[in-house]
Amino acid sequence: MRILVTGGAGYVGSVSVEHLVDSGDEVVVLDNGATDNPAADLAGATVVRGSYGDRALVADLLATHRIDAVLHCAARSLVGESMREPALYYGENVAGGIALLDAMRDAGVARLVISSTASVYGEPESSPVSEDAPLRPINVYGETKRTLEAAAGWYARAYGLRVAALRYFNVAGATARNGEVHDPETHLIPNIIRSVRGEAMLNLWGGDYPTPDGTPIRDYLHVLDLAEAHRLALEATAPGDPRTDGMLICNLGSGRGFSVHEVVAAGERVIGQPVPRTEAPRRAGDPPVLVAAIDRARDVLGWTPARSTLDEMIGSAWALRSRGATG
Repeated sequence: MRILVTGGAGYVGSVSVEHLVDSGDEVVVLDNGATDNPAADLAGATVVRGSYGDRALVADLLATHRIDAVLHCAARSLVGESMREPALYYGENVAGGIALLDAMRDAGVARLVISSTASVYGEPESSPVSEDAPLRPINVYGETKRTLEAAAGWYARAYGLRVAALRYFNVAGATARNGEVHDPETHLIPNIIRSVRGEAMLNLWGGDYPTPDGTPIRDYLHVLDLAEAHRLALEATAPGDPRTDGMLICNLGSGRGFSVHEVVAAGERVIGQPVPRTEAPRRAGDPPVLVAAIDRARDVLGWTPARSTLDEMIGSAWALRSRGATG
């Protein structure tokens, strides 16, 4: 398969590119460099600098490289930034996404996998969260992802686009070549590693939630398990495959939750050092428990997370950083 990966130099994108290349696919990466990892190892892929919101550029790229399917990983994804700069998020995530859909129509490419997010659910009323739960985003980032999903669904109905939207929860871990680098870094596991390395103090946001130890419970997914789900979803968009007649939506997670204290304790066990941290008041909009129901991904895609234990996610991320890699 010939695949265009937007945002392929980012965290999720680079690991997905690595996995697709290793699986024998021909991969073209389109990335504008705004949020990429300069150390990303994209060996075996063709890398093009540019924006997925540039309709003419994307259409030409799709035609020139005879692309079969698009994996859309590119997006602005910082919740706080989205609340301060909604114009930026609507401009890139929504308007840019529509330009990508139109470029695919221009080039006659009808297969798309969207990296989506559990943020579309907002604060769900129950957990685990199924794909049929109400979509109630509580921030601009989640709303723009919900909007793009809806647009892709209408394009599927009107123009025959074959779409899979994968709503993933908390992605973590690394491969031997690619890992997580964000600036600013907002995710728990990389911030545990930064704290151990003396790069920044870990803040624990809230200890008074209605959970067994008072800290929020979240579902964590190894980034390589996510990359495998991307590959399976791309295959499911093949012409005639009934799984994407219309639009397929799947949650991706481990299907179980870990509290913040459990993750920190696992970090100390895996790394073998204490994790310096401070307690801070809870953040607005953080639900007590957020865990994915992953039955649909298992039943429809044949996907199960094989690496999503705390030890493997933390251990793989720590191993990459310990080798001096910036990923």
